[in-house]
Amino acid sequence: MFNSDSIVSLDNKVYKKRQRTNRLMLTLSSAALVFGLFWLFWIILTLIIKGGGALSFTLLTEATPPPGQDGGLMNAIVGSVMMAAVATLIGTPIGILAGTFLAEYGRRGWLAPATRFLNDVLLSAPSIVIGLFIYAIYVAQVGHYSGWAGSFALAILVIPVVVRSTDNMLSLVPNSLREAAAALGCPQWRIITMICYRASISGIITGVLLAVARISGETAPLLFTALNNQFMSWNMGAPLANLPVVIFQYAASPFEDWNRLAWAGAVLITLLVLGINIAARSLFRK
Repeated sequence: MFNSDSIVSLDNKVYKKRQRTNRLMLTLSSAALVFGLFWLFWIILTLIIKGGGALSFTLLTEATPPPGQDGGLMNAIVGSVMMAAVATLIGTPIGILAGTFLAEYGRRGWLAPATRFLNDVLLSAPSIVIGLFIYAIYVAQVGHYSGWAGSFALAILVIPVVVRSTDNMLSLVPNSLREAAAALGCPQWRIITMICYRASISGIITGVLLAVARISGETAPLLFTALNNQFMSWNMGAPLANLPVVIFQYAASPFEDWNRLAWAGAVLITLLVLGINIAARSLFRK
């Protein structure tokens, strides 16, 4: 006869074995958490110590200086904002429409699974490969670096993130909502725009914000596309300054004033990415 008391007894060998396994896994998980947080806090603390002192109002109002002179990162900040904005405007509609097709129209057949697989490949592709791709098909053809080329490279990085988030969020919308609207004679395009998008808008926006956070610190694709510009420029058709490349070049330079600006730029990007991630998580939680 089944005896439930023997199962939960503290003297039960199976219970003791599971308890030891649980304690071991809890210890390993806690150690991994502490290990990861240790390096994270070390990186943030190093950035604050080395770059916090260089943060000032002139950092936002003056262009990058020649060696030995005072200056800021205004041209790099403006260039980064311009390229990130254009990349987001290009990549977001494409990503949302592609994710909508996968979730709403591609439930049957081979095209949607194949597209998801290719999107995952693009999502994990090294960003330097994207930069080389844009260099080959655009920069090499026009014969010069430009902000447009940098925006195109960043837009390719935005698309797979938005596709994945849109696909996942729309897939979470209950089919009963779609069926109820269809029973009332609502066409599918209106079901998607008036019901599915409204139900998943916070998750879609979260994906867009995470994509912006990703491209904010990308350096490799910009080295082959936008390169850099020491002067203040609003011309997207010419080489354009940007924070990641400026940090890369100034950090490797032998000049201490440039090194300080590189640390300050690293702090700015870190705070920006941290703020975007916090905003995205807060929005998704709602």
